[in-house]
Amino acid sequence: MMFGFRKRFARAALSVAALCATMPAWAWPDQPIELIVGFAPGGGTDITARSLAVFLEKELGTTVVVQNKPGASSAIALSYVARAKPDGYTLAMTNMPGLVSLPIERDAGFATTDFTYLANLVRDPSAFSVASNSPYQSLEALIADARAKPGTISYGSTGVGTDDHLALVLFQSLTGTKLNHVPYNGAGPLRTAVLGGHTVIGGLNLGEVMPYHGKNMRVLAQASEKRSPLGPDVPTFKELGVDLVFASERGIVAPKGLPDEVSEKLRQALGKVAANPEFQAKMKQQFTEMDYLDGPQWQERLKGDDVRLREIWANTPWVE
Repeated sequence: MMFGFRKRFARAALSVAALCATMPAWAWPDQPIELIVGFAPGGGTDITARSLAVFLEKELGTTVVVQNKPGASSAIALSYVARAKPDGYTLAMTNMPGLVSLPIERDAGFATTDFTYLANLVRDPSAFSVASNSPYQSLEALIADARAKPGTISYGSTGVGTDDHLALVLFQSLTGTKLNHVPYNGAGPLRTAVLGGHTVIGGLNLGEVMPYHGKNMRVLAQASEKRSPLGPDVPTFKELGVDLVFASERGIVAPKGLPDEVSEKLRQALGKVAANPEFQAKMKQQFTEMDYLDGPQWQERLKGDDVRLREIWANTPWVE
């Protein structure tokens, strides 16, 4: 009798141990999730993240808290997430090209292989903008003056290696101009600088400036292949004779080593959010284009982006 009891007890103990071993995967999430943003509050990435958090909470049944860790063109935030425990409770909203460009140009504190890629959600074309009372009311006027007075017209970006900065690098190469690059910690501070007359040109994404376009700001050109339906009255650079196409692509990553079960839950939740008409309407309201790609598809596209950016770096390094 005692031997049979011990045998049954041992089997029960093994079952409990096995159950505990798998519990973190299928019980997840049972605590709040941090969504890290590498820029100051008020910019496109921050606004997208805060909208996403509301919808993601409903899908996952837990609180999603947006934390801003600005600085170093988002390298501080991405390094923080790369070093975090891969348990699904620390995520980052990323930007391409920064996600790819930062490790090319410097020791960024992270590599593209340090993450689990969950989904890309949206894209936001790069654009050049000015204050409504700026002397530059057209891209042609800006180019003419920049050629005549190289290095004297200030251009603000949200950081070295961001899409705003790389759009400037390509613009200068394509037009034979030289602007004075001034990096900021986010679109909010940059927009304030343009409106205050501290910076002449704002390298802001279309979604970041359209709410102000026609009021106290003017978008000179957008770096889309064709005019975005969210900014139909804004000409493309290509229309104006400058073959510049560039955008910020925003997606979600977790630290490398995320358990498959947790990764799958997050990917499914993000897919449902992206397909939600209410979320799509929210993005449209923010002048941001949907560009959903599931994690593996997104990672493949990023490999192509890495090749493109390395070619740009070889021909026109954006850090001297």
